[in-house]
Amino acid sequence: MSGSGEKKQVQEKVRPVSKLRGVVRLPGDKSISHRYAMLAAVAEGESRISNYATGADCQSTLACLEALGAGIRREGGDVSVEGCGLTGFQAPKGTLDAGNSGSTIRMLSGLLAGQAFTSRITGDASLSRRPMERILKPLRQMGARIEAREDRFPPLAIHGGALQPLDYELPVASAQVKTCVLFAGLYAGGRTTVREPLATRDHTEIALREFGAEIEKTGNAVSIAGRPRLRPQQLRAPGDLSSAAFFLVAGLITPEASVSVQGVGLNPTRSALLDFLAGMGADIRIENLAQQHGELVGDILARTSRVRGGVLEKGMTAALIDEIPVLAILGALSEEGLRVRDAAELRVKETDRIATVAENLRRMGVKVEVSEDGFFVPGGQRLEAAELDSFGDHRIAMAFAVAALRAEGECLIRDAGAACVSFPEFFRTLRDLAE
Repeated sequence: MSGSGEKKQVQEKVRPVSKLRGVVRLPGDKSISHRYAMLAAVAEGESRISNYATGADCQSTLACLEALGAGIRREGGDVSVEGCGLTGFQAPKGTLDAGNSGSTIRMLSGLLAGQAFTSRITGDASLSRRPMERILKPLRQMGARIEAREDRFPPLAIHGGALQPLDYELPVASAQVKTCVLFAGLYAGGRTTVREPLATRDHTEIALREFGAEIEKTGNAVSIAGRPRLRPQQLRAPGDLSSAAFFLVAGLITPEASVSVQGVGLNPTRSALLDFLAGMGADIRIENLAQQHGELVGDILARTSRVRGGVLEKGMTAALIDEIPVLAILGALSEEGLRVRDAAELRVKETDRIATVAENLRRMGVKVEVSEDGFFVPGGQRLEAAELDSFGDHRIAMAFAVAALRAEGECLIRDAGAACVSFPEFFRTLRDLAE
């Protein structure tokens, strides 16, 4: 593998490999890093977050918090946040920029809705095309006045103020929308409740408890008591399981492979990936389990495997929505293929991931059948060398770098710098395993 250029225009050449061995230590989990930073910013005092995510999305969160008056100090992989208290944010001098980060704009909007000023928040061209109705509806029901382009797209103008508690049933399972409502619930007198159709990742509930909020959970309903005093914390973000997925699949599909991904977050609401891989017949082993700030952490060992194939649908699709691009690669090399249903959410990610996965697979000579809400990749296929494109999507860039390890020649990945959104060190880490 070799790279040229430095930012979004970077290209990467990825050659097939005959073995893959070594240890991977990942940057901090994106989902957890966002939440730790936001809660630290509204806590009273200084928090320290070790192994904070290095990707551009989580840096966008820090930049927004800094613009709101939180003190941010970066020291290598650690971040210190001097919190302002719940109502201590200052009106930003300009428009807040969430970059490419849907997590930043959706979750931070919950905190902005409770402030005593108007704030404006936007993002890059990709984020500006992503619909925001799912957060607009509950925040408006709580009393926030919010303006949006075409009443659904960023930029958002959030006129903050006093909020009312809400008992809200999510129309679609979404951890980001749940977080937005719970964050807004911090500012409402009484108890705010979110009811989920399916359980989503519970990092928000865990983090809120760590900072001292009163959280109750009954089945798929989560409630928060308003107006707590949040205490600063010393925290470490575990390695990102979604990022680990690329190396786990690389270990499974490469001959003579043994890849150990260490210090990974293994929260049960996220570990459906490991259950699904094991169900396909993958040689996956979990070692060194421990609790860390309420989160389960451990090491994952992946070795070369013959996998059968599988079906992703309903709740499992929702649980693995971010991992589907790289699972499509595994499906093409499995015995029976991968069928994905109930994945219409992929159409409104950073790209239309159903379309971009299918496009790159076809460039590699892989047969794929596409439907409105998913696709089917038959198994037992060969991957041809090809010129591939990330289409500006970090998960597409990384998924097809993994595919290129099993291609029949060198592949070129255009706009490989998109990986920097979540994992700037990705290509270097993959090269180290291959050498």
